[in-house]
Amino acid sequence: MRRHSHWIMALALVYIDYKRYYFTTYLFCPMHRTHTCWELRTNHVWSSVTLAWRADDIRELWWMAFVTLRDRYGVTQIQVEPDVARTIKPEYCLKIVWDVGARPAGQENKEMDTGEIELKATSVEILNTCKELPFPIRDNVDSSEEYRFKHRFLDIRRKPVLENIKFRAKMNHFTRNWFTENEFLEVQTPILANSSPEWARDFLVPSRIHPGTFFALPQAPQQFKQLLMMGWVDKYFQIAPCFRDEDPRADRHTGAFYQVDLEMTFVEQQDVLNVLQAYGLAAVKALVPHKTLKFGDEVPMISFQDSMDRFGIDRPDLRIPGMEIVDLSEEVGDSKFGVFANTVKDGWLVRAINLKGKSMTRKELDATTAIAKQAGAGWLAYMIIEDSSTSEWTDIWWGIAVRSPIAKFFSPEELTIITKKLDAAAGDILFFGAGDWHLVCKVLNKVRMYFRDIYEMVDDNELAFCFIIDFPFYEYDDSRERRDFWHNPFSHVVWWLKGLEVESLHDVKTNQYDFCLNWYELGSWSIRNHDPEVMVAAFKKVWLSEEDIKKKFGAMYEAFQFGCPPHGGFAFWFDRFMMIMCDEPNIREVYAFPKSNKAEDLLMRSPSVVDDEQLEELFVKSVFEGGE
Repeated sequence: MRRHSHWIMALALVYIDYKRYYFTTYLFCPMHRTHTCWELRTNHVWSSVTLAWRADDIRELWWMAFVTLRDRYGVTQIQVEPDVARTIKPEYCLKIVWDVGARPAGQENKEMDTGEIELKATSVEILNTCKELPFPIRDNVDSSEEYRFKHRFLDIRRKPVLENIKFRAKMNHFTRNWFTENEFLEVQTPILANSSPEWARDFLVPSRIHPGTFFALPQAPQQFKQLLMMGWVDKYFQIAPCFRDEDPRADRHTGAFYQVDLEMTFVEQQDVLNVLQAYGLAAVKALVPHKTLKFGDEVPMISFQDSMDRFGIDRPDLRIPGMEIVDLSEEVGDSKFGVFANTVKDGWLVRAINLKGKSMTRKELDATTAIAKQAGAGWLAYMIIEDSSTSEWTDIWWGIAVRSPIAKFFSPEELTIITKKLDAAAGDILFFGAGDWHLVCKVLNKVRMYFRDIYEMVDDNELAFCFIIDFPFYEYDDSRERRDFWHNPFSHVVWWLKGLEVESLHDVKTNQYDFCLNWYELGSWSIRNHDPEVMVAAFKKVWLSEEDIKKKFGAMYEAFQFGCPPHGGFAFWFDRFMMIMCDEPNIREVYAFPKSNKAEDLLMRSPSVVDDEQLEELFVKSVFEGGE
């Protein structure tokens, strides 16, 4: 045996070399092609290569013909015989063998990466033909979203769609590496979970094995990640699929979406915010370095109340220059303008914004009023400020002219106070909102956003992050005696039990925080309530008993009895962040296979009716009797 050992060693080495050759040749260099359509350069001259992909363009030029071959990496132009070119049409799947040569001096195509070489085909094989396309494969296609989504397998061939798919892969890779390098453990939580109506409607999955019962697709890994904190997992993350039965909108994909989910033990609010800030800024610098950060490496922190009072919304666009909301309730409360005076008398508000340096026609003012009415306002009062030396308006005070249907109801002193408080000058227009706090915020926010868009006030390449903190814990309507949690029922109550011992639920604050960017909410969460006694007390405020808690959130309630550590986390809207970085106006464009704006998968034709046999197997009966 010993004397044959060197032969056994030799055969083993030959086998290893064979396996190395096999995997290198057939795994990394597929037989149908030796190179991509981007990588050929002058150093490949005098070599024979094989490419395979789709024909992009076919041209005949006297006695020559050219085919441009396109794949995900780029394009390459190949010279073929004219009679061969006539058998090829765009989007045909081709396999071409050719010899690489250098283009004559002065004939290089500098617009192509492969423009310094020329390729003359020695063999052209049509692997598959392509029937007439429903729409042309080009970057800017004049086709409806529904038609493109119905033929998404063709739409993916367009460069903008492909670039978003590539960007998403890059963002996935960056995110996973960033959190792993910062010692977060990636854990996949269950997809079949329990029904937990915390945010929206659940997607229910009937159980075949346990008739009459249902799983639910998780709206978020909320409960699972908090339960992870009960073990040795002190820092968790995952790029988690989430499912919510909500109506679609421009920044919310219907049905399913992804979020960067994280949780940490023994942290306070600032610890979580530091992680979010570091990840967000690092992602921008790594993935979209051409964009600028408005506040550099800092992220402003704004209270919920301050954000609503200044911008009318809890996710402000801090790129907008000026135009913050100013309270005028005290200044107009005693005026002769009954609408404002009575509003203040009823305990409500009058606030205004200043659109600086713009002029508007009657038609444009009416369009702005329509926006305010859509937000719930009865009408929209305004004052146009003009230079008294050039104005034809007769009502002139203190060197300014105020053009407005309501100006006659105000004294010169009142108008002076209003214009000074709003820093108004000639060329500005003031717009007023009157009513309860919620209405005024909503109306003036809508008007501000309308002006932002029609006057193009912001730069899409500028990113303005901010944190919103100190959210109210409860949403409380005294008139209807309706109580609910403002956002997250599992949030830590500020000052714990003492924080619940107040006369008004409006005063209860929670350590919830939002991460916002350019008017979008990127994500939200909180420092958690880990004390079962406080948990019970918090839910009692919305008329849920301890038994209700055990029924709805039994696993968490029980786990909290066994030494639950203080913990907190965040859910980061992965898709929405990508939408902003890719300058997409609609979130549907960041998915490889999106649902339509009617919550349909037009490609796979779902949702669809299933056979009665399938329903019977699941002990489910359809009661729907309507038509389409």
